Amino acid sequence: MRAMKKLLATLAAAAVAGAGFTAAGVLSSAGASIPDTIPLTLENNSGRGEQIYVYNLGTDLASGRQGWADENGTFHPWPEGGDPPVPAPDAAIEGPAAGESMTLRLPKFSGRVYYSYGEKLDFRLTTGGLVQPAVQNPSDPNRDTLFNWTEYTLNDSGLWINSTQVDMFSAPYSVGVQGSDGTTKTTGTLKPGAYNRFFDELRNQPGWSGLIHTRADGTVLRALSPGHGIGTGDIAADAMDAYADRVWDHYRGATLTVTPFTHQPDLKYHGTVTGDVMNFTDASGSVVTSFEKPDSDSIFGCHKQLDAPNDEVRGPLARTLCAGFHRTTLLTNSEQPDSTSDGFYQDPDTNHYARLVHEAMADGKAYAFAFDDVGAHESLVHDGDPQHAYITLQPFD
Repeated sequence: MRAMKKLLATLAAAAVAGAGFTAAGVLSSAGASIPDTIPLTLENNSGRGEQIYVYNLGTDLASGRQGWADENGTFHPWPEGGDPPVPAPDAAIEGPAAGESMTLRLPKFSGRVYYSYGEKLDFRLTTGGLVQPAVQNPSDPNRDTLFNWTEYTLNDSGLWINSTQVDMFSAPYSVGVQGSDGTTKTTGTLKPGAYNRFFDELRNQPGWSGLIHTRADGTVLRALSPGHGIGTGDIAADAMDAYADRVWDHYRGATLTVTPFTHQPDLKYHGTVTGDVMNFTDASGSVVTSFEKPDSDSIFGCHKQLDAPNDEVRGPLARTLCAGFHRTTLLTNSEQPDSTSDGFYQDPDTNHYARLVHEAMADGKAYAFAFDDVGAHESLVHDGDPQHAYITLQPFD
């Protein structure tokens, strides 16, 4: 749920600043009367014959408790877990057959809707809560299961629902929300043939094919994001180091200007490198925060040397800096964030996973890394008065 957590942190920061803007820069429609549940139609256009299993898991916003929702949107808190982890209650809902659809109810959750093909997912409970699938771990019981998930938050300010590839690119789907005016906004739809093309091109990209996971029978299950792949050895630990070196060398003699908030165009910070540290100053010339030169793990994970706390200075600067590294535009544009995506992923030392994910999308938008919402390039739709939500399982072509 990393992308949604980053989104909610951004919304919280905007609220602290008195902005009322979403991460995508859209003015929120707070104040609408949102019912306790709204309908979600799940349509199965996958063309596959396996049984679909659906799970609606998350945090109940009224109580703050973690649990699951049944088909009617009724909340069920998780029981106590154990050490070692114990099996969670079976929260699976049998999904629609290929070519059919079903309608569930979404409660006021911050959570995920999972869907798996052919077999149920294995969820466990520890003393600290739910253990969700972590397929970067070779011993995870869900490693050989084909599945994916949607992230969403439904609260009194509306519905935010997104597709995500922050952790992996796998079983394709799109999301949508219909507002009170009858208009439906959608995102996450793949171009025709883009699913297979993504894997073909990633397989042929030198040094990146190790991210692809297949089952023993040859079924392609997923491509791990480099944020996970760097930890598992599926991609070189120094994949972005050369680019980071060039960026730091460049800004020893140049200035990087960051305008972190679209609604505050006059608020700018200026970064220059001294030694291995980039110092950012405000309008008065005072240093407000500093970043050590990030290694590849910090870049792919948007953490460690690029940590982004939920504040009004370092967090927004780290978000923008991390996005510029992923998109490899820091050497071609010293005014960040980028106003368009025209120059993204052009450097040879780029995030090829993110490049191919965005190329696969019909609208070009995706959550290929945690801060892909910088500049509103994320696959997110929002409505302040949602009437209906949609998830469509797409063809594997």
